[in-house]
Amino acid sequence: MFIPVRACWLNLAEGWWRLLRRAAFAGQTFADATEIAHAVAAAATQLNAHAQPWVWGRSPPQPRTLRRTFVYLL
Repeated sequence: MFIPVRACWLNLAEGWWRLLRRAAFAGQTFADATEIAHAVAAAATQLNAHAQPWVWGRSPPQPRTLRRTFVYLL
């Protein structure tokens, strides 16, 4: 699969669409486009109310406690 250079924001957009689809469309049936627009607006409002910054990558590893410590066993 080809991923374009300098397009990491696409991964963030895909995650946002996944959250929006799950919040707005999961288990619902719509009669017309007005209901779809209302569901999307309500889901976007709900997602924006609980928004948190995206943390890219892993958290840093814990520092080692025995680093550069010499232990002599008797």
